[in-house]
Amino acid sequence: MRNTPNVVSDVMTRTVVAVERGVTFKNIVKAMDRWNVSALPVVDEGQRVLGVVSQADLMLKEGFHGGGIGRSAGLGLLSDLAKAEARTAEELMTAPAITAVEDDTLAHAARTMAYYGVKRLPVIDDRGVLQGIVGPSDLLKVFLRDDGDIAEEVRREVVAFLFPEAPESIRVAVSDGVVRLTGRVPDSTLVPVAVRLAGAVEGVVGVDCDLLGPHSRPVLDRDLPGDRAVERPSGTVESP
Repeated sequence: MRNTPNVVSDVMTRTVVAVERGVTFKNIVKAMDRWNVSALPVVDEGQRVLGVVSQADLMLKEGFHGGGIGRSAGLGLLSDLAKAEARTAEELMTAPAITAVEDDTLAHAARTMAYYGVKRLPVIDDRGVLQGIVGPSDLLKVFLRDDGDIAEEVRREVVAFLFPEAPESIRVAVSDGVVRLTGRVPDSTLVPVAVRLAGAVEGVVGVDCDLLGPHSRPVLDRDLPGDRAVERPSGTVESP
């Protein structure tokens, strides 16, 4: 196989701008502006990730500037009010941080982003130490995967796994990330499974399936004498 991205460590940005918990509000703004980022991991002295401070967290100070919150505000705004009055990264950050680990699959990282509605994930090791950061543009790199590499994996991990008795009867072609399966399979009930597994291969955009089941064969009634049976109009059966 060619060297293609499969896990977060393959695509993450390893140079990460982070701040310690005591960094002040203005210095956080300066760091975001200098590095052109919209969020920063907050780390302790051992570089373990404590939380994330984002532009949205910082904007709360401007939003509540001048005492814009009234007595009738709901309890749901109290945490926002606390952030509006915050002065350090530890007071501003959202914690615990939503993170990824280095051996997470790209699909898992993408699902995490979508589920929590975040645009990037700090990447940590098994001790919680910051190792990198991954964003949508990093995860999309999987779709640069070579068509031949995708086809090879589908043959090995899907076709040979589901139909070990006749893998040569199934053809796999890939064009622009779209997998096309053709041929005849010994068990047609496994066709939907093949489509699902092929679609889960990293870099696959879609799956077109034209797999056919086994050839149908006549069923002979072994209780009838002779090789064939003839049914008379009256409903009686006899051998010719």
